[in-house]
Amino acid sequence: MTVSSTTPDKAPSVIDWLLEGDVSIQYQTHRDLLGQDRPDLRARIAREGWGAQFLELRDPKGHWGEAFYQMKWTSTHYTLLDLKNLAIASNLAPVQETIAQVIRTHRGPDGGIVHATDAKKSDVCINGMFLNYASYFGANADDLTSVVEFLMTEHMPDGGWNCQSNRRAIVHSSVHSTLSVLEGIHEYRTNGYRYQLDTLLSAGEQAVEFLLRHRLFKSQRTGEVFDPKLLMLSYPSRWRFDILRALDYFQQAGVDYDERMQDALDVLLQKRRKDGTWPVQARHPGKVHFTMERTGGASRWNTLRAMRVLKHFKQLPVV
Repeated sequence: MTVSSTTPDKAPSVIDWLLEGDVSIQYQTHRDLLGQDRPDLRARIAREGWGAQFLELRDPKGHWGEAFYQMKWTSTHYTLLDLKNLAIASNLAPVQETIAQVIRTHRGPDGGIVHATDAKKSDVCINGMFLNYASYFGANADDLTSVVEFLMTEHMPDGGWNCQSNRRAIVHSSVHSTLSVLEGIHEYRTNGYRYQLDTLLSAGEQAVEFLLRHRLFKSQRTGEVFDPKLLMLSYPSRWRFDILRALDYFQQAGVDYDERMQDALDVLLQKRRKDGTWPVQARHPGKVHFTMERTGGASRWNTLRAMRVLKHFKQLPVV
């Protein structure tokens, strides 16, 4: 299924245009841009639009796709991440049952959540994302302790994380892995979990500093862009880092402005179209449940996220 992403006629109508989108976009626009709590809209996310479509695809065994991590974007793992990012109600019993099932069946020997029941080593990115949505949906605190311990075991001396660290010798963190874990730590704290919280928050501060030392997308040694893909705006981001996803994490976590964010903020501002919207510039290949927005067109997701980032950092353009 493809959902239309029609461009607004003129810049002053951007908010109205966002409010014509999926109910999840409507809810987050009210919450993040208009400062209005709309529990009525949030309740509708599970009953209509993208949220309802995702929920309807859950199979009788409690999974999406073929299994927890198969096939990639249609798997239980990425569907749960999609549902969390919709801001769907966090007390949905079917979702909580699925997360409990994953914890029972996919805990690895190292304490992390593994991608397959017979896997021996956990993946840092998967566990950062798992901590993100499992915390959001209210997983049992005791069930998350070994995930926290695994992530802390894999914390690297330069401040971040790298999903290869428990497989081979690694000397440098990955922006992808680091951001996934930061998002997980934020949800863990936001939802009231306490186990090793101070240690996690200290590691999170080091990880933020790691990203800032790289100005989010530049080599610390040369100052050059180390991967042009980091500048491409996508949604859903999946496991991949891009500047908008990173800046959106900063605003969600309440991170104060730092001059080292400005290069990324400038790039984001440059990507704003004349009509006041932001586009979808990249799509990660692979089978999906359905397409929310087409690449190349105006994106409600990216426009919403860009506007709340720029609002947080007081750089929202006057329209």
